[in-house]
Amino acid sequence: MESVATNVEMADGRTVHVYDSYDSDRPGDPPPLTVFWHHGTPQTGRPPEPPPMASAQRVRWIGHDRPGYGTSSPSSGRDVAAVAADVTAIADHLGVARFAVAGYSAGGPHALACAALLADRVHAVVCIASTAPFEAAGLDWYRDMVESNAAELRAATQGRGPLKAHLAGEHELDPDMFAPADLAALGGPYGEWLRSTTTAALDGSEDGYLDDDDALVNPWGFAVADVAQPVLVLHGEHDRLVPTAHARWLADRCPIAELRLYPDEGHISIIDRIDAAMDWLDKVDQPS
Repeated sequence: MESVATNVEMADGRTVHVYDSYDSDRPGDPPPLTVFWHHGTPQTGRPPEPPPMASAQRVRWIGHDRPGYGTSSPSSGRDVAAVAADVTAIADHLGVARFAVAGYSAGGPHALACAALLADRVHAVVCIASTAPFEAAGLDWYRDMVESNAAELRAATQGRGPLKAHLAGEHELDPDMFAPADLAALGGPYGEWLRSTTTAALDGSEDGYLDDDDALVNPWGFAVADVAQPVLVLHGEHDRLVPTAHARWLADRCPIAELRLYPDEGHISIIDRIDAAMDWLDKVDQPS
């Protein structure tokens, strides 16, 4: 499945680069389930490829590059909640009234933001390897986080300048960032998609990367407890970038949540569980 790409203009004059697995120029109705995909950091918004085998014909995947990534206009100072306005404009442009949202890693908070702020349009949420809010009560946010990731996010709390300097000083990939399952997953069905979307995110401007980290460690602009829709939280117990405690915190604070922890998965290999998430979405009551 190859996504159809287009640019959608926002109310403030920005453009956002959008991917849609449904080609309206081809015969046939769109799949019955529409899912807005929210990408990780740094990454672009092309939805997972290849599509989950079980969901290739039943899911319409829509993704977008957050501001500052790819050809999406930058939006310095954006918080996580700002994504709701962009998704509204995209959905209106594509004629999509109701949809589910799925977010991976730093995309998880953005998926939750859409649920909290677009309750009349979002009917279910999937959070994969997602972080919890930086100010999460009762959570030791950095505990068990690999030091290289913790150092980056600590720099983000100091402001854009210190974060930019920190990232400029990093030249080698930290070998401790990923569990063995993660390294194996890079050679699996989603490996090429992960590599290509990460490479595209780092090609050119670093605005998206900087703004993502900044948004993550500042107030998100909504409360997780306001997410009234069903939420599925998927997390690998070998995740070294986002500790499992973040998943537990999210599942405890969302009013209707199911937590699935996978003992053999890490931060990357958990992507292989997307099929399970689509099966879960199939069983959630859909809007009439």
